Amino acid sequence: MDPCNEISGLSEEELQQKHRKERRELQAQIQQLKHGVPKGDKKRKREMTSQVAQLEAQLSEKHETEVQQWTEQQKLSQLSDRLSSASVSDTDQVNGVTDAGDQCQSATQQNKPSKAQRRREKKAQAEREREERIRVELEENVLGPRNVEAVKLKAALQKRDLGIYEVTQEEEILYSAVVHQLHRRDIETSVSSLRKQVADHMRSQSDDFLPFLTHLDSDDPYTPEQFADYCNRLETTTEWGGQLEIRALSNVLRQPIEVIQADAPSIIVGDEHQGESLLLSYHRYAYGLGEHYNSVVPKAETNIDNEEDGFK
Repeated sequence: MDPCNEISGLSEEELQQKHRKERRELQAQIQQLKHGVPKGDKKRKREMTSQVAQLEAQLSEKHETEVQQWTEQQKLSQLSDRLSSASVSDTDQVNGVTDAGDQCQSATQQNKPSKAQRRREKKAQAEREREERIRVELEENVLGPRNVEAVKLKAALQKRDLGIYEVTQEEEILYSAVVHQLHRRDIETSVSSLRKQVADHMRSQSDDFLPFLTHLDSDDPYTPEQFADYCNRLETTTEWGGQLEIRALSNVLRQPIEVIQADAPSIIVGDEHQGESLLLSYHRYAYGLGEHYNSVVPKAETNIDNEEDGFK
């Protein structure tokens, strides 16, 4: 299908909804790729990482192209309306001329542009095209998913005078963020300790977790054997953590965990537990490997200068 025809009849909101749906579908595909990497297979993991980056780049480029095409279509539509109005106006003027033949010939001779005028018009057109290219590039940067997410997250954090403490361990993101939150409260622990506690808790409470694990390609539920392998990977490898692991962490630590995100209200997991919530931020697009978590702290405790990215 011609992508221009695909978006030609969409409103701006419908186009944004289309892009959100495609981003969700890509994240599902990425999760499937992650779970398909065998334990300890570093080569496959590097290949998967490269493939994920390529898929995200392709989708980002596709969305930017569609935004540009949609913008151009709106301009063409407006130009067509102006030309139609101009044609009606020209017709009225011709009907008001008494000697049409002499008048048209005289007007044509008088209005014929000189060479110097044509050069000026050509130069002006080139300048307009250059300015339009600059405008489109700026618009693409502003409307790109990474920047849109950053701006929304910044606004959510600013309302609470909070900021980001960036977790740098790419493969231990969720657990490292929780470790940082606990260290702020003088609770000593480690990523490996949290991983073991989470895995043990999920094994002991399999009825609470197994029903929520399904294969992304077929939507078939995990078997008990597959669930056991999943828990083993959580404990002994750098397996990514997500919503289920956050629930397990909250139960193990007996503390609520609040996840602040850009496109939806904050999620509080384990609100049945007492005490102040551990604060995390969820990033879907800000990092090359996909989903990412950071620790959220008072603005004075942030460890990076993210003014340009909208984090502070």
